[in-house]
Amino acid sequence: MIFRLSKVRLAVSLTSIALLGGGLAAAPGSPATAGPIASGFASAGPIASGFASAAGEPYVALGDSYSSGVGTRSYIDDGSNCMRSPVAYASLVAAAKGYSLNFRACSGAVVADVTNSQLSALSTSTRYVTISIGGNDAGFVDVITECALPAWASDCAGAVAGAQNYIRNTLPGRLGTLYSRIRSAAPNAKVVVVGYPKLFMGEDCNALTWFSPEDEAALNDTAVLINNTTAARASAAGFTYVNPISRFTGHAVCDDPEWVNGLSNPIEESYHANAAGHRDGYTPLVSSPLTGAAVTADPSVVAAAKAAGPAQAAKQREYAALDRHIEPKVFQPPTRERLQKLADQRGVNLDAWLAKH
Repeated sequence: MIFRLSKVRLAVSLTSIALLGGGLAAAPGSPATAGPIASGFASAGPIASGFASAAGEPYVALGDSYSSGVGTRSYIDDGSNCMRSPVAYASLVAAAKGYSLNFRACSGAVVADVTNSQLSALSTSTRYVTISIGGNDAGFVDVITECALPAWASDCAGAVAGAQNYIRNTLPGRLGTLYSRIRSAAPNAKVVVVGYPKLFMGEDCNALTWFSPEDEAALNDTAVLINNTTAARASAAGFTYVNPISRFTGHAVCDDPEWVNGLSNPIEESYHANAAGHRDGYTPLVSSPLTGAAVTADPSVVAAAKAAGPAQAAKQREYAALDRHIEPKVFQPPTRERLQKLADQRGVNLDAWLAKH
């Protein structure tokens, strides 16, 4: 379920806001959040002929929710809150090429989590590595949460400035150290570092958020900044960097077709690439430098990736103790309760304001 107005933005009803505050966000790992679990993937169809078994070349997928596949609405049942999807780009590339995937990317991960919980999967035999990281370190979710508020209630500019300050002054050193450790742990691997798409293209059609054009531009500028910062550190490390912004242009929140979810139910799905974004956006983009040719995730590839879900879930359960402390960073929508508190603080008549907006 996505909360959307098709043509024009209408006034937000108090009932809708109360509903949003009353339980759309399911607990991470709950059935409402997780969607179909691994035990059901085998019914997706037979593995297409020609796809190699788990004996293929070792591929380790590292990183955060943009790598784990949050937003795709289907996740393997691996005993963690990492929300690893069988239709994330890592799963699709591995299925298409017959690679032996170790899917360590985890929703909520920061640089320290990659270091402490994910790098142990690397070795001298690792041939391929992908990673997206840094957004959680910069507090992207908190920034989006702040900017979704009405202008009178929000300090979007301050939140953006704080994130950009971190990206400029702290993140480069942390990425440099992390990339050095990746190269040390996997000296023979081809490493592709993956950036973040812009969320907006000048439109917010979701009824229960109040991103202004200025807010959207600031958020997009922050994506550009973190991508440029990441690209520079990746190049210094001798890694390949891929920037998804161009490929996702025309497919942002509220675009048609949309590759990035807007405000969604469950809330955890919000502001992440959806299944089409991973299939048609990330997969060809990442696979080209990683494998030497762009992968097309046709139905047979998708079926093979889904069929591999139970085996991947079993593999990731071996890391459950490492993963259990990582919690997804979840967008918090502007609930009625929160808006009323802010309105009282600022002397705003909330009911009158809502009636006009």
